Amino acid sequence: MNTVIDLLIIALPCGVMGARAYYVINRWDYYKDHLNELLSIWNGGLAIYGGVIAGILVVLLFGRKNRHRFNILSFLDVGALGLLIGQIIGRWGNFVNGEAFGTATNLPWGMVISQTATGGGAAVHPTFLYESLWNLLGFTVLHFYSKRRKFRGEIFAWYCVWYGFGRGLIEGLRTDSLYLFSTGIRVSQLVAAVSFLAAAGIIAWVLLKKKPRREDLFVNRAARTQEA
Repeated sequence: MNTVIDLLIIALPCGVMGARAYYVINRWDYYKDHLNELLSIWNGGLAIYGGVIAGILVVLLFGRKNRHRFNILSFLDVGALGLLIGQIIGRWGNFVNGEAFGTATNLPWGMVISQTATGGGAAVHPTFLYESLWNLLGFTVLHFYSKRRKFRGEIFAWYCVWYGFGRGLIEGLRTDSLYLFSTGIRVSQLVAAVSFLAAAGIIAWVLLKKKPRREDLFVNRAARTQEA
């Protein structure tokens, strides 16, 4: 327990810094002329992918240093479920701030955020709601599937597949996307696609090539316990 607390003390602030750095880097055309605003997170500008990437790096470094009492892949599995819970709740902060909405729509669930935000009060896609519900469904599915996982790291890999697929679709509706320089490519869609393909490839390779069994998790755990 103390090991996890030690990790969180390091990972949480690093996650915030990573989320800010990700946003600033992809908006450098603005921040290069406004260096005094680099740390002004109270004005907005935190990107979830930056926070996740920073958090993963901290877990990898921490786990490498404490390999005898900390299993990196098992922690990532637990952390994936925690991430989904945080993202379910966090997206409602976008609603409160009147941000992260989509293009105009005539669908019955279209939402008017504000006169200013939607340009005349037009209804828009509530993309923050789409993502919150997608994450809720993902949490439910992965929570129950976690009892049947076949290898360590599988739940985190499925998180990358699930979130990457959903975010890639939803991002296409948003009006506030970060773009890769002047290419017109949405950064979050690119990262979503890469994470989806990489994680799906890993899952397929492990399940088809190594053919792990759920029983192997308990065998390995018992062996480590005897060694200790």
